[in-house]
Amino acid sequence: MTLHVGLSGGIASGKSTVSQRFTQAGFLVIDYDLLAREVVAPGSVGLDYIQREFGPEFINSEGQLDRARMGTLVFADKAALQRLEAITHPLIREAAAALSATGANVVVHDNPLLIEMGTYRDMDVVVIVDVAVEVQIERMITNRSMTEVEARNRLNNQVSRAERISRADIIIDNSGDLDMLARSVDSVIDQLNVLAANETSRF
Repeated sequence: MTLHVGLSGGIASGKSTVSQRFTQAGFLVIDYDLLAREVVAPGSVGLDYIQREFGPEFINSEGQLDRARMGTLVFADKAALQRLEAITHPLIREAAAALSATGANVVVHDNPLLIEMGTYRDMDVVVIVDVAVEVQIERMITNRSMTEVEARNRLNNQVSRAERISRADIIIDNSGDLDMLARSVDSVIDQLNVLAANETSRF
């Protein structure tokens, strides 16, 4: 059976680094950010739904979703965000389910919205990459050229650290250096391989 692992973490937590190491370990990693782009690609059902729901002004001259315009709308209007998610989230789940049906021993669902989408409930194991909020802010300022206000606004648009941790089966602390993170992830890889060898999947 397949072990389905939900992987998430806040912005600048180091989730992408963990995801890469899972890939190197031979796990099938499904990138939900990539799926989110694919389900609204030109010619897709998702983009058609968005045009009907929000209007043609959200489609640019090249037939693509105007992400900047849509982002401006949904970051300021939670009702609009919910309308958008009602279109995209079911399509993302469907695409992820198709990709995960491969018979792989471990499938990692790399999803920054794992908690918000509620897909953590479908996972056999939830892995959260965690750092303190102040560390996230420092990294966003240093590595992403954000102001402190911009960084805090980004965090305020995500589920809280406490909520994310409350859903975790395994927490990877990434407050140290890359070597420390690598050792922590390798330990989790060993745990997941053991679980996969004895797993009766919920899927």
